[in-house]
Amino acid sequence: MSAFSRFTPLIQSLPSTIPFVGPEAIERQRGRAIAARIGANESGFGPAESVLSAMREAASGTWKYADPENHDLKQALAAHLGTNPANLAIGEGIDGLLGQIVRMVIEPGMPVVTSLGAYPTFNYHVVGHGGRLVTVPYAGDREDLDGLLAAVKQENAPLVYFANPDNPMGSWWSAERIVEFARGLPETTLFILDEAYCETAPAEALPPIDALIDMPNVVRTRTFSKAYGLAGSRVGYVVTTPGTAQAFDKIRNHFGMNRIGVAAAIAALADEVYLKEVTAKIAASRQRIAAIATQNGLAPLVSATNFVAVDCGRDAVYARAIVDTLMSDHGIFIRMPGVAPLNRCIRISTGPETEMALLEAAMPAVLKKLA
Repeated sequence: MSAFSRFTPLIQSLPSTIPFVGPEAIERQRGRAIAARIGANESGFGPAESVLSAMREAASGTWKYADPENHDLKQALAAHLGTNPANLAIGEGIDGLLGQIVRMVIEPGMPVVTSLGAYPTFNYHVVGHGGRLVTVPYAGDREDLDGLLAAVKQENAPLVYFANPDNPMGSWWSAERIVEFARGLPETTLFILDEAYCETAPAEALPPIDALIDMPNVVRTRTFSKAYGLAGSRVGYVVTTPGTAQAFDKIRNHFGMNRIGVAAAIAALADEVYLKEVTAKIAASRQRIAAIATQNGLAPLVSATNFVAVDCGRDAVYARAIVDTLMSDHGIFIRMPGVAPLNRCIRISTGPETEMALLEAAMPAVLKKLA
């Protein structure tokens, strides 16, 4: 008997992979510590002190499971968003929620529409559940909404995904255009609107909560990983209709949330002063990254996220060389998109001034070395 015959044919057919190689793995591979961690779209500014205090207080109770109904967090989110707790589902970050959504909708062979070069973890879940990816190229470094809608209708796809603002390009569509897209979908198509970067986006990019709340085929995914500085706590949520939200209870890990992370999220929602301060810091850091890129003859793209995509003006080989040399020679960790033509760019996360200064000092030397 084959050693692998105990696995399903689907699992046997899939490669073992990690959608994102972590900075810790890069440190192990390179034998060098990271000096500037500005590649994973985390918040180097960290969480609020009030959040850290809440986490310390919750730590003594970590021997207890978190509330499987997530009652207090749902109440806090509902008050924050101006909606009802029944419109919410909680999960282990957006990544965990994406896996649940795919599992709820997709059977082997079903088509799933997304953008070519968009968030790789979504693709990972689709393939892992046997779905068939149908990808639409970006248009002018933005998600091609017309192309996505046409692909949905052509394929009769039960699921479509895109992020607004977008990762990896930082671009965005207006709220009006997003609502138009959602209303144009067949009722049989579930639309995942990934709003991981909603706190750093301009107001005109975000449909009001009530603009889509009546649509059972729309799920808006959001997270505490970005502006709130809680990437390691793994707290995300879905905003949708009560019926769609309730469907998560059929498959989710009811003890999947960690008690300290939940306490952190509730405290983060309460500290609106810090959120305003940190989003201002993120905006200033975006400008700093853009200035560094421009000083070195590179072209920063306008961004509504906590990172800046920078057009390096050549091909993917050159962009990859910049990424690798920044790390090998200077310990600066950044990333790049993985698919042409997006991979002419590098992607730099916002962060504290100490890390921006390291980037500013290193970039001219790297480009000179690669000239």
